[in-house]
Amino acid sequence: MTRTREWLYAWLLLLPAAVLLALFTHYPAVANLWHSAYSTPRGSRPPRFIGLENYRALVDDPIFWQALTNNLWYALGTIPASIALALLMAVWVNERLPGRGFLRLAYFTPTILPMIAVANIWLFFYTPGYGLLEQLSGYLGFSGHNWLGSKSTALPALMLVTIWKEAGFFMIFYLAALQSMSPHLAEAAAIEGASRRYFFRRITLPLLMPTTLFVLVNAVINAFRLVDHIVVMTRGGPDNATKLLLYYVFEIGFRYWDSSYAAALTMVLLTLLAVVAVLQFAFLERRTHYQ
Repeated sequence: MTRTREWLYAWLLLLPAAVLLALFTHYPAVANLWHSAYSTPRGSRPPRFIGLENYRALVDDPIFWQALTNNLWYALGTIPASIALALLMAVWVNERLPGRGFLRLAYFTPTILPMIAVANIWLFFYTPGYGLLEQLSGYLGFSGHNWLGSKSTALPALMLVTIWKEAGFFMIFYLAALQSMSPHLAEAAAIEGASRRYFFRRITLPLLMPTTLFVLVNAVINAFRLVDHIVVMTRGGPDNATKLLLYYVFEIGFRYWDSSYAAALTMVLLTLLAVVAVLQFAFLERRTHYQ
């Protein structure tokens, strides 16, 4: 009877979170899959079952493939850089430095700024003619460049904004992990004659793997959910050079009002994220040491 009561008590504690998860995560995903198999209702015309037609249209959609390619390059350019920069900043501000609190605040400030505010700040930096980068380029003797209007630089310019905003957020998790480590580890390594570089590579990094796994999952999700910066800075241009998957979903669903095709795009995005998450846990979980 005691085990039954404990089991019931545990499930009652989990029930609120389970209900919220089902209502706002699982049900929308299932409903989205259902809607992707129907046509978009138009006026008095009700939706009709079309099966996999929306997914067949995806295969022949060049803009979808362009958005997917852009998103993969965007993820490849932002995830390693933001995580590496976050780790570097965390190691630095974990030391006993003068003004360490101010330095931590400076690194974390971009994280608390609204996405639209960040986009407008960097839009001023990139504005041709009078933007900050243009003024610096002119001062150094370089010719001006339209950073957001050129296909070769528009996507890297967005990547820089993301790295600047996300590195401080990831730094907080690394800093918390570093401060939770026992100081006796460093003392023992120093007694054994281990260098700081060797200690960081063989002790610190392995102990940070749980944090790295958590940060990596969040970084991947963030890399595939960017909309705000694109709306303010480029609107997917020039010539679809900065059109990412979620922005394309937003555009199809709310500009062209093709909700069923947007649902199919969303399912592709969810499937891609699920596959990446499974691969992350499959390869990194075995290398993760939990204290």
